[in-house]
Amino acid sequence: MVIKTDILIIGSGAAGLTAAIELSDSFKITVISKNQIIDSSTWYAQGGIAAVLAEEDSTHSHIEDTLKVGDGLCDEKAVEFCIENGKEAIQWLQNNGVVFTKKNNASDLHLTQEGGHSFRRVVHAADATGREVSDSLAGKVLKNKNIKILENHLAVDLIVKNNKCLGAYVFNKNKENVLSISAGAIILATGGASKAYLYTSNPDGASGDGYALAWRAGCRLENMEFNQFHPTCLFHPDAKSFLISEALRGEGAILKTTSGIPFMRKYNSKADLAPRDIVARSIDNEMKVSGKDNVLLDISHKPSKEIKNSFPSIYKKCLEYGFDITKSPIPVVPAAHYTCGGILTDLKGQTDIKSLYAIGETSSTGLHGANRMASNSLLECVVFAKAAAQDIKENFSNNGKSIPEWDNSKVIKAGENILINHNWDASRRLMWNYVGIVRSNDRLKKAKDKMKLIKNEVQEFYKNFEVTSDFLELRNLVQVSELIIDSAIKRKESRGLHYNIDYPKKLKKASSTIISPK
Repeated sequence: MVIKTDILIIGSGAAGLTAAIELSDSFKITVISKNQIIDSSTWYAQGGIAAVLAEEDSTHSHIEDTLKVGDGLCDEKAVEFCIENGKEAIQWLQNNGVVFTKKNNASDLHLTQEGGHSFRRVVHAADATGREVSDSLAGKVLKNKNIKILENHLAVDLIVKNNKCLGAYVFNKNKENVLSISAGAIILATGGASKAYLYTSNPDGASGDGYALAWRAGCRLENMEFNQFHPTCLFHPDAKSFLISEALRGEGAILKTTSGIPFMRKYNSKADLAPRDIVARSIDNEMKVSGKDNVLLDISHKPSKEIKNSFPSIYKKCLEYGFDITKSPIPVVPAAHYTCGGILTDLKGQTDIKSLYAIGETSSTGLHGANRMASNSLLECVVFAKAAAQDIKENFSNNGKSIPEWDNSKVIKAGENILINHNWDASRRLMWNYVGIVRSNDRLKKAKDKMKLIKNEVQEFYKNFEVTSDFLELRNLVQVSELIIDSAIKRKESRGLHYNIDYPKKLKKASSTIISPK
């Protein structure tokens, strides 16, 4: 079955929904969502969105902070472009129904400060900013007659001919069949690949689909070795990947050992407000030295009312697991959180393939460099989604070519899922143990050899059996894991989020790691 649409958007987070809204006045849009429309990393984001709004702040300061955290690998033009459009992005979100927390119920927005920022410039909706953004944009999209939402659909592969993307094969999870969707422009807004790791703050869908789709289609990827580990996820056997926002440290929370001793001052002059990579490595080291499975994050010295008002969701969730954050510290552990590299694009989201765009976390615009600064990510989603939409409006041409239907005639239905389940677990444990916060040449080499065996099994399965949603995610996860390993091996230094004990020093000249399938 072949479906025709003007624009196909794969992904329903902040980037995908922003693009859909921006393009809906000119085109018929189809949005693919792996699960429900709001089931994205955006929905789970707690902190906020960085933008220059305070009188004492400046775009120059925000740019300098971003460049510093990016550790020499940011593209200055991308940084300037994104930050200079920050205020407009916040206004756009408000115009589309997003309600941010106000200062003492006044007209001014309340701003908080996070690691790496020199000023309070993070706009937020209490401690559930992502949920507010996701719900508001989804509500807008669902009412738009020019936007069709296909929930429970998963992209299998892109359809490319003569270096032009013509559409995609898409798996319908409910009917368990594959559709062919033809489009004049295709946007990848599929989020990150943190599910490649055993412990992550991301939802189950963050399996790196966009990277794998683009790679198989012929796109270059950049800086895939820079995986950001959020320093503080709730450590509890029943708490699945619950993130403890960096905003707590912005409001005075202190990291301590399990013995109650603050430790961040000995690692960085900014102490608990140091960039995330430094905080994550510091926690990792403290855990290794002490032999403990976690550290503590303590905000109980702040007034109880202030904590409850500022962090209602975190307070409630922690209480469910027996932790009253107004009275005692929270046990926390680092977890894979954000993929700073991605599909190489220009400032309009264009990839190496004509009519194929990538936006949001799945792209590599040059904004983040070797390390993403807190709350720049949702800003990137809006700014670059709007830029991509504008470019499509100016250069759109219908896909007049017919695309082939999915051929399922040479495969059989798999009788069991043991290969999928085993390799899903094996791949993620391998990445956590061998390609985690701290790396070594030996571990990376072993990871490459072991991942190759897993990939061969997955490829053999793909040739002989009908696809399922679980298998498609495994296929993408293994492909992306291999790309992360290859990128990590190519970097012969320690920079930003990539730390290799065999190359502890930083090279004098910074350069990106670009890998090409060609």
